[in-house]
Amino acid sequence: MQPSNIDSDLTHSSLRGQLLLAMPGMEDPRFHKAVTFVCEHSAEGTMGIVINAPSKVLWREVFSQLSLEDNSLRGDEPVIMGGPVAQEQGFVLHGRGMKFASTVEVSDDISLTASKDIIESLAAGRGPDDVLLALGYAGWGPGQLESEIAENAWLTLPAEPEILFATPWEKRWQLAAARHGIDLSGISSQSGHA
Repeated sequence: MQPSNIDSDLTHSSLRGQLLLAMPGMEDPRFHKAVTFVCEHSAEGTMGIVINAPSKVLWREVFSQLSLEDNSLRGDEPVIMGGPVAQEQGFVLHGRGMKFASTVEVSDDISLTASKDIIESLAAGRGPDDVLLALGYAGWGPGQLESEIAENAWLTLPAEPEILFATPWEKRWQLAAARHGIDLSGISSQSGHA
């Protein structure tokens, strides 16, 4: 008899370019009502940027730390806390079209850049219009995210640029679900298994 090669669908299809919405019963306070954009998902693990957790750091402070003059007209916007890993590292989620030294096209509509040249472009007012500036990222080891999804900790949904770039951060969790016909307020914060 041959060993079974049947695995979860998640091991065969990538969640790259998807949104993860923390379910109401999420026990980790760092991810309470978090919306995370998945930038990489493979057998080696998962990397994403939380898109709805503003920090107390403003764009102009990042520009100042890099000795850049703020001509962005966005200096008073908060930098997003992208997750608990490498919080000293900056990441920029942006619409496709502009490329920088480290730009990776995550989906048809959204790219990720982590090089200084995009920050210089943003400070000069020449950067992409659709943009989120984040510090840190969320990371999962091999199989960890799949396990958490199986335990009903996360809901996966298609990512839409409008949610990332045009929706106020405090409305992203509820609106991302609502756009797909899901009412999160009707879901119990207690998870269980039948």
